[in-house]
Amino acid sequence: MREWQKFVLIVAVFAAAYLIPFDHPRVQGAILEAFFMLQDYAREHVLLCLVPALFIAGAIANFISQAAVLRYFGGGANKWLAYSVASVSGAILAVCSCTVLPLFVGIYKRGAGIGPAIAFLYSGPAINVLAIVLTARVLGWELGLARAVGAVLFAVVIGLIMATLYRHEEARRAKAALNVPADEAEGRSPLQDLLYFATLVLILVFAAWGRPSEPVGLWHAVYSLKGYLTGLLLLALAIMLARWFKPAERASWLGATWDFAKQILPLLFAGVLAAGALMGRPGTDAGLIPARYVTALVGGNSVGANLLASVLGSLMYFATLTEVPILQGLLGSGMGRGPALALLLAGPALSLPNMLVIRSVLGTRKTAVYVGLVVIMATISGLIFGNLAQ
Repeated sequence: MREWQKFVLIVAVFAAAYLIPFDHPRVQGAILEAFFMLQDYAREHVLLCLVPALFIAGAIANFISQAAVLRYFGGGANKWLAYSVASVSGAILAVCSCTVLPLFVGIYKRGAGIGPAIAFLYSGPAINVLAIVLTARVLGWELGLARAVGAVLFAVVIGLIMATLYRHEEARRAKAALNVPADEAEGRSPLQDLLYFATLVLILVFAAWGRPSEPVGLWHAVYSLKGYLTGLLLLALAIMLARWFKPAERASWLGATWDFAKQILPLLFAGVLAAGALMGRPGTDAGLIPARYVTALVGGNSVGANLLASVLGSLMYFATLTEVPILQGLLGSGMGRGPALALLLAGPALSLPNMLVIRSVLGTRKTAVYVGLVVIMATISGLIFGNLAQ
């Protein structure tokens, strides 16, 4: 940190301590709400979602050939294949905007082009099959269909725009990757590697399997067995690690996972605290921004209403599936259907914690462009849908 940055930080902390009215009930409630939200995040998402994702990221960094990543997701890869795979990946993973981050960082640092990597980053939390089905059942089939189509389209279009804007930088990245020594064979067959990665992904899928809204059906049956399924998968993983991997490889995997954790977790926790203080936990009205103001400003289908819904959605943190009951309440309070779609397209894929981590990987400029594209496209989509839905 440079000297002027240290000075600015000291002045900012002093100004906050001097000026913030800590005796005001709204401020006190927001501070408490920030820690409540961090506690909820730690209890519900870190062990069952984020930790498995970190281990997958570490595995990608160690055991997936950089040549393979470049072949399928690099700048010279077949665009149809790269963007098709990246844009529908969320249908399998069903992760939130924070859990997708280690996976994004892993494939991007391994050599994936910024276009496919961004498409994956957006699609991971946005194209959740259960969330889309729940949206259609609770909020209407029109919103469910618009969300599904918009999410896939967004992933591809935003990825292509980012790849075009930064094509020269990507060309330099691709050229530098050619000078990286080829990965040595680990002594495992492709089938063994496939089973290893499939086991890691399935552990993430079943460990993060959400509670269904109704205690019937296949989703509930899997939910009731998730503990047993996850345990069996962990046992299978332990056997694979003992028989197929050398001690040095296991140590390298743990080291890479720890590196990702050090990079991502502090920023995520800081972002969750900030989001909790500003907006409060989903379904509460204890943040610095009162919920009644938000509801009043996102009624109708104006440009301002759709833009505000997109911006607020991009700042809030939504755990998987929580956006649907929140929007149900907002729609009942007068929110327009256009702004509702705008929030659905911007909210699950972005959050303040998510942005902080992306900035640490891509830099401020690329992160701002990515967030801006999501917000603008969500706003336009909300306007179009709001007019059609009238």
